[in-house]
Amino acid sequence: MANNQGESGLTSKDYYFDSYAHFGIHEEMLKDEVRTLSYRASIYNNKHLFQDKIVLDVGCGTGILSMFAAKSGAKHVYGIDMSNIIIQARKIVDDNGLTDKITLIQGKMEDVKLPVDKVDIIISEWMGYFLLYESMLDTVLVARDKYLAPGGMIFPDKATMYIAAIEDGDYKEEKIDYWDNVYGFDYSSIKSLAIKEPLVDTVDARAVVTTPCAFREIDILTVQKSDLTFTVPFKITAARDDYVHAFISWFDIGFTHCHKPVHFSTGPHAKYTHWKQTVFYTPEAITVKNGETIEGVLSCSPNGINPRDLDIVIDYSFNGNHGSIKEHCEFKM
Repeated sequence: MANNQGESGLTSKDYYFDSYAHFGIHEEMLKDEVRTLSYRASIYNNKHLFQDKIVLDVGCGTGILSMFAAKSGAKHVYGIDMSNIIIQARKIVDDNGLTDKITLIQGKMEDVKLPVDKVDIIISEWMGYFLLYESMLDTVLVARDKYLAPGGMIFPDKATMYIAAIEDGDYKEEKIDYWDNVYGFDYSSIKSLAIKEPLVDTVDARAVVTTPCAFREIDILTVQKSDLTFTVPFKITAARDDYVHAFISWFDIGFTHCHKPVHFSTGPHAKYTHWKQTVFYTPEAITVKNGETIEGVLSCSPNGINPRDLDIVIDYSFNGNHGSIKEHCEFKM
């Protein structure tokens, strides 16, 4: 792909936006039916909310959400995206006869000047792994503060983050303990790095051994950028006698403006989504009995060097029948 940067060098941010020009990423997102059908339902089933409204699609990608909004009677939709995928999106919009209803603008939301002063509705699919990793929420907040009319709506408008614990001995052995002995050599220095890196993977619901705890709720209409750095307590209860090898996190999304609210979950109990779940391995296994609790504090902040990355800390303690554990675990995502 052509790049206009010449020899000036690409930053990680450039690579991030450039990667979204590749079709594979958009194919994965479009084929994620939980994601795409939830957005479609929230828009198509609420045409009374979109009728004759000005809509802004933040990070429009291939334009699917913009086209949903246009088909639902929006007066005009403005789609913004940094990536070169917008060139293809314009062709798609044209091929579907919606060029008079949709204007696609390439650029950073922070720099773009819309042809309108205010919009009635913002739609965006901004969520990343662990909700906030490489997420575009900051950009949505910029758009909200700059362009959303008083009383305007955001789709979706609610997000809730959860934590639970899982039994995952076999996989932990394969991913983490493997480094203890690599063809007869001690690679344990890598083990200490591997355990700090959260794993994004699909977790079988049967592996979950505790109750979930909702540790963070985000209202997109009112949240501030500073609220995305947080330290929150959690408490989870063992649902059976088992071992805990890792914490697991996921998020739920809500479109609550709708006549009939639309929700979807990215948890292990729900249908597969491309966000999967995020697994945080603990240094030691915890032996839990039904009814025993693990209490802790989870901290999350954007990384100082690359704000799209996250620094996550989980401090937890356990006092149970089979002993007590207190750990401080730092993760880099």
